[in-house]
Amino acid sequence: MKIQRQAGERHVLTILVDNEAGILAKIAGLFTARGYNIDSLTVADISDNHAISRITIVTNGPPSVIDQIHAQLERLVPVHKVIDLSEAGPHVERELALIKVSGKGDNRVEALRLADVFRAKVVDTTTASFIFELTGPPDKIDSFIALMRELGLVEVGRTGVVGMLRGPEGL
Repeated sequence: MKIQRQAGERHVLTILVDNEAGILAKIAGLFTARGYNIDSLTVADISDNHAISRITIVTNGPPSVIDQIHAQLERLVPVHKVIDLSEAGPHVERELALIKVSGKGDNRVEALRLADVFRAKVVDTTTASFIFELTGPPDKIDSFIALMRELGLVEVGRTGVVGMLRGPEGL
């Protein structure tokens, strides 16, 4: 079955779940079974006793589809809370990327100059390549990658989006 990209707005969903085997498969299965695409997925244990994990999913779809996803996620037993950061209010999104660029001469100098502009950190270097570490909103990372394509982009690794509502309240 080919999964189609749903037309509509981008949504960042944060889901608090029991940290147990199989929950990620259940959530991914919910998306797959209904033909919804996951653009980004991150998961991490967030509690001292390793009982709770936070899953962040970026997806696209019209409001009716997002509402359906939200309702179906809340019905899963190990799910404690689902928040659509995109609709909940002002929030912060960040992503980490490692970007390998090869090049010599002017391309090498230009890659370093652009890395400085984007505040990318050089984490590895050889005489023929760099690996840059860049954190920020996804659009910043997309822009940096696009510029590096012209200079010798070799490889990209991205962590996926992590998001959090602004203000003193927690989930």
